[in-house]
Amino acid sequence: MESSENKYNVKNPAVKRILQEVKEMQSNPSDDFMSLPLEENIFEWQFAISGPRDTEFEGGIYHGRIQLPAEYPFKPPSFMLLTPNGRFETQTKICLSISNHHPEHWQPSWSVRTALVALIAFMPTNPNGALGSLDYKKEERHALAIKSREAAPKFGTPERQKLIDEIHEYMLSKAPPVPQLNPSQASKENATNKEDDANQNPQDAGAVAAGEAIASLDVGDRIVEEVDEAPGQLNPIPEGSVAPVRIQAESSSVQLLRRSGPRAPRPNDERLFTWAAVGLTIAIVVLLLKKFIKASGYGAVFMDGS
Repeated sequence: MESSENKYNVKNPAVKRILQEVKEMQSNPSDDFMSLPLEENIFEWQFAISGPRDTEFEGGIYHGRIQLPAEYPFKPPSFMLLTPNGRFETQTKICLSISNHHPEHWQPSWSVRTALVALIAFMPTNPNGALGSLDYKKEERHALAIKSREAAPKFGTPERQKLIDEIHEYMLSKAPPVPQLNPSQASKENATNKEDDANQNPQDAGAVAAGEAIASLDVGDRIVEEVDEAPGQLNPIPEGSVAPVRIQAESSSVQLLRRSGPRAPRPNDERLFTWAAVGLTIAIVVLLLKKFIKASGYGAVFMDGS
């Protein structure tokens, strides 16, 4: 990248940060992703990620494009997938918490490496109708994973295509074989999911929405854990986040209920009940006595005498 260093103002914070990330990416490569900027524009990156293991994407090689803003790293990048995958639309800026669609979530301590780790983690998650998302069946995604290995996508100028091809060759040398997916099992899972959705009660809609919100927090926690394992990266979310606190509180409440068991009546409660019964009996006797006096004609005498 010597020519890039000569071409750009290295005193510019964004340029300085990008050049540091390029050197780190080259000196510490990963088997799960590769990304480098174009020679003529270091704010334009090409990348490829491998499909996450133990999913229908495993073994696939998915290319994409990253655009870094002039204010990077204080503003987030945008991401675009170029390889058909069944999870994200191609040549469309996708909506993720790490992308420019949600600048409120972005943190300057994150990097291109951080974002790629997060993108891999996002692939098997539920799209929930997000912009640029797709919800293909597992067998369709599996077929696209196999096809993605055949050749790199064709996109852009010859210089860009050369970089895409180089990244593809590197990823192909690191990619594991595509595992076999049982079509009948995948179809059965899809049918089960549809049946569960059809049997869901309308009054449970609020609970489902709350569950999805909690699930998104859990996904975020998993991403942070994976990012934290990446060399040279800071944990973007402090310890004691929302999800762990909630889980600890619920666990403590359950344990307390299990230890205490049903509450036995206390002696004070029994005495209170006894006095209430006696008071009620006296009130009934007084009421009956007044009715008897009034009925027998002594009521007027009693009134005069008072």
